[in-house]
Amino acid sequence: MVKVLFVCTGNICRSPTAEGVFRALVDKEGLSDKILIDSAGMGNWHVGESPDPRSQEAAKQRGIDLSPIRARQVARSDFATFDYVLAMDNRNYRELEAICPFEAENKLSMFLAFAPEAGKSEVPDPYYGGANGFDHVLDLIEEGSKGLLADIRVKHLT
Repeated sequence: MVKVLFVCTGNICRSPTAEGVFRALVDKEGLSDKILIDSAGMGNWHVGESPDPRSQEAAKQRGIDLSPIRARQVARSDFATFDYVLAMDNRNYRELEAICPFEAENKLSMFLAFAPEAGKSEVPDPYYGGANGFDHVLDLIEEGSKGLLADIRVKHLT
């Protein structure tokens, strides 16, 4: 089984959105028995909370239910568990890099590295912005999810 972890700052906006979008794509492709998906945050401020209501509403408009997801904090042990540890922005990447064991460095990358056509390297944090930011995040995550699944198919499912 291929295991994917999406990581953002608090695990209430970007990473649970990525978890939900990627899970929907994996389910649609009939691969849910081959790919395990989770999300986490760098901080512990929101542990146990549901995703931000604005994230949930934006995702719901696209047929994706984020309500079962609960925030958790990333742990160093996640590098042993997951095959992909994907940071939403440069700050998250640096913080993950600081706790990443040497032997797991190949598992860590920026999520949007899987969406070069997006023209961005970071998924912006929509938390302090308006509703449009959540839709923009969804657009970027949908692109990244397609590229990530293509990468998984080539490296793990052929």
